Amino acid sequence: MYLIRDTFQCKPGKAKELVQKFKEAKSFMEEQKFKNVRLLTDAVSNYWTVVLEMEIDSLTIFEDRRGFTSRPEVQKIMKDYMTLIEGGKREIFNIE
Repeated sequence: MYLIRDTFQCKPGKAKELVQKFKEAKSFMEEQKFKNVRLLTDAVSNYWTVVLEMEIDSLTIFEDRRGFTSRPEVQKIMKDYMTLIEGGKREIFNIE
């Protein structure tokens, strides 16, 4: 089992918009076998930080996420999401 953590540094004032997009896309993520999908926002961190966490059984599931991102419904939800972001990083952890 793996934990994937995507940390997004949003442009000033844009974190709420990104969170809303992820909330709308969450059910599609779960259909793609992403488990325990969670959204976190900064309480004490860099301003406008959004973290998307999910668990997967294998890295193959993650590598095959193109099935998720190619869905028209997801493309509509996530349209222009990159305009909300200044940068970020991805971490993948083994769950022991």
